[in-house]
Amino acid sequence: MHETQTRVVDELTNSDGPTFAKLMTMAERELGAFISAVTELFGSEQARLAAEEWLDELLLMEALPGLTSRDWRSIRIASSARLLAAPEPQKETHGKRISE
Repeated sequence: MHETQTRVVDELTNSDGPTFAKLMTMAERELGAFISAVTELFGSEQARLAAEEWLDELLLMEALPGLTSRDWRSIRIASSARLLAAPEPQKETHGKRISE
């Protein structure tokens, strides 16, 4: 595991108290909003991939974001960019592979 990932994972697993609870609530709210938006625009499969990208971006951070939406925006932007840069998903249809 990358050193940065270790620091954020340590913060996530070794934290307690009211500030940590607020951070977890904020993370849940931000991830939920991101997934809802992606689902609405691109469907559930893309939303699953987007959620994975969002979580990966959270782990790549040097420190946990703060308590405002602005603090979490960099995760949303980076995970969106990673999702857009990924190869377009393919779908099997009647023996032929087509782009969605």
